[in-house]
Amino acid sequence: MNVTNKMTKITIDTYNKIKEKYGNISSWALWTEHTDNKSKSGMGDITFFENPSHITLDLLNPNIVLVGLNISEKITRVFGNFHPDKSSAQDYKTRFAVQGTMFWGAYMTDIIKSYEEKISCNLMKYLSNNKDFEKENVKMFEQELLDIGSQNTIIVAFGNDSYNILKRNLKDKYKIYKVPHYSAFIQLDSFRLAFTDLEHKIKYL
Repeated sequence: MNVTNKMTKITIDTYNKIKEKYGNISSWALWTEHTDNKSKSGMGDITFFENPSHITLDLLNPNIVLVGLNISEKITRVFGNFHPDKSSAQDYKTRFAVQGTMFWGAYMTDIIKSYEEKISCNLMKYLSNNKDFEKENVKMFEQELLDIGSQNTIIVAFGNDSYNILKRNLKDKYKIYKVPHYSAFIQLDSFRLAFTDLEHKIKYL
């Protein structure tokens, strides 16, 4: 199954609707490309999201969704999630890992909305004591998939926490895979290998 041949076309109208509704909690797996892929420079550049060209729109693929756990702090820039302008952030690993793969241009979001927390175990403890809150967020996530026009959705979770939430709630509805979290202690080449191995697995199922 070659998923790349079944991309849902994102029109400028759809793009703007997604931008308006989800722009401050989501993004797309596109970054400024550099010849030095190990560099963090340019990670915060999201100017190409402001008035996207036809080339940018053609790269967007809502059928593949990369899912984190939650935001650590409020995101003020539209489509700024996963595109931090802080030199200490680890998101640059994702750019290196997905560039040139089927995941370049994927939709990116978090499974838990409206809960700012930098320490994941604190959030997971809260969820264990507030199961209705988790269910509400899962429903919002599914609505998000509908709103972006995702079809035959392939979900890729960053790390165990987001993966476990997705699996226990949605395992019967979607294809859900896992890669390490970009903040984990992992070499760049190993992180990229997780994505290229997954790409091979998906394409040749």
